[in-house]
Amino acid sequence: MSKSVLVVDDSASIRQMVTLTLSGAGYATLEAVDGEDGYAKATANPIRAVVTDLNMPRMNGIEFIRKFRAHPSSTGVPIIFLTTESDEDMKRQAKEAGATAWMVKPFKQDQLLAVIKKVAGA
Repeated sequence: MSKSVLVVDDSASIRQMVTLTLSGAGYATLEAVDGEDGYAKATANPIRAVVTDLNMPRMNGIEFIRKFRAHPSSTGVPIIFLTTESDEDMKRQAKEAGATAWMVKPFKQDQLLAVIKKVAGA
């Protein structure tokens, strides 16, 4: 499997920062503008991991995770929440939906890479 990571965020600047961080470490990235776009790309492409925001139009991060986890291609694909939210109830909901890890924005590049390497095994 490739070292491809799907980045799902409605903020172009966040997508760009995450993509630059990951590509600098040798990962290929796909970008999605919201949960619906992310679901379409996650189910149509082989991916090693997903980094997703929570608050997005059309389909939020928790809805995206629930829908993706119901699809066979999600098996073994870690999902990292990257959000401004730090509410414990929201973290619980994300974990119950199938999130693997939770990071709060703004993020440190080395932290994001460490989490990706840990959960994606690359």
